Amino acid sequence: MNCRGFWIGLAVGTISTCLLGQWVLTAASKEADPPKCIPAETVADYVHSVIQADRTFYTTDIVERMQMRGIVFAAENWRETARLPLPAQFLLEAGRLVADQRGGLRFRLISNWAINTRNRPTTDFERTGLTEILVNPDRPYTGVTTEDGTPVFQALYPDKAVSQTCVGCHNAHPNSPRRDFKPRDVMGGILLTIPLPQ
Repeated sequence: MNCRGFWIGLAVGTISTCLLGQWVLTAASKEADPPKCIPAETVADYVHSVIQADRTFYTTDIVERMQMRGIVFAAENWRETARLPLPAQFLLEAGRLVADQRGGLRFRLISNWAINTRNRPTTDFERTGLTEILVNPDRPYTGVTTEDGTPVFQALYPDKAVSQTCVGCHNAHPNSPRRDFKPRDVMGGILLTIPLPQ
């Protein structure tokens, strides 16, 4: 299986899991008149749950396990070498593949301390959200914004260091603007953008 096929399969699986989960919940509901559409906040929570589960599994059960056994290592230059993508790169690549689809759903990592400057906040919503999730790390920062005149729902979820691998990489990287992360620290956020019906 080639890499592109793997990423597309992961993206399709993620979205399918979210949609199937909502269908099952609706079918099991005892309400006489179920809601006609899923609130954007609920969709964001579903999608985030799948993204977080996939990334945590990738980090702890693939990257860390393979490295511990000396089978293969993760590296920034994974495309040029026979290595695995770093967990952050895994999430970013999956987000890029999802954004290539026609649905308009997007997700990406952002941080005030991003190693790659392309992952720094670019809007007022993102800057405010990164401050808010540091103060309230147990809930997302949400709001409706516009992109090119079109309303979108955005949710910024705290991105916590899920393993010592994340902490070690960020603390040791020569381009890292912060080098004192500890496990479970908020390192930035996962930004979801969902188009709203017009």
